[in-house]
Amino acid sequence: MNLSLNDRVAVVTGASRGIGRAIAIALAGSGATVAVVASKIGNAEATAAAITEAGGKAIAFGCDVSSPSEITALADAIVAAFGRVDVLVNNAGVTRDGLLMRMSESDWDTVVDTNLKGAFLLVKAFSRQLLRSPCGRVINIASVIGQNGNAGQANYAASKGGLIAFTKSVSKEIGSRGVTANAVAPGFIATDMTDLLTPEQRDAMVKGTSLGRAGTPNDVANVVLWLASDLASYVTGQVITVDGGLRI
Repeated sequence: MNLSLNDRVAVVTGASRGIGRAIAIALAGSGATVAVVASKIGNAEATAAAITEAGGKAIAFGCDVSSPSEITALADAIVAAFGRVDVLVNNAGVTRDGLLMRMSESDWDTVVDTNLKGAFLLVKAFSRQLLRSPCGRVINIASVIGQNGNAGQANYAASKGGLIAFTKSVSKEIGSRGVTANAVAPGFIATDMTDLLTPEQRDAMVKGTSLGRAGTPNDVANVVLWLASDLASYVTGQVITVDGGLRI
């Protein structure tokens, strides 16, 4: 067994930049045909173009993952284009940070609807395809914030903690058909999102790691690639933390 994903179709949400882009490129680099999904199709097209220019196979799709109707349309379009789905990576996510006492209901709903409800809708939409696959995989991108909590991120922590619990439940429901479901929980990863932090905040996060550096999107993508491959066929219901030792 190896990391080859030849003849497999992977769906990656939030794939226009950062971790999602790195995941889409890594899966395509190992032979998967990738449905590159982003909220705006123009952003998805940039990642798909990078994949095809490198000799891989990808098609871009636009979808608001918090919208049931858009997800239904997405699933129909992807199955029509590829005929199957073997790997679903739920990476799309947003933040709306703020102290709990000042957090608006809309900021709570936006984060939970995108990060948690979106994953539910996508797994449901692709469940039949995944169950038909001889190598079905659900991989949800959570966060160490969902494990530890964080001041000013109650909505984000709740969504990612819920995503971890959702992953475990999915693994129990679909495991009898050979489909695995796992979560990856990144720590401090250098992306556009973390660029919004102050230098002091970034330095504090780096100092909290054992390795003394921020992670890269490829550090996360490599773990996702392993989970999507045959090498991880007996791994399910797990949360793999990719944080350079931040939580220990």
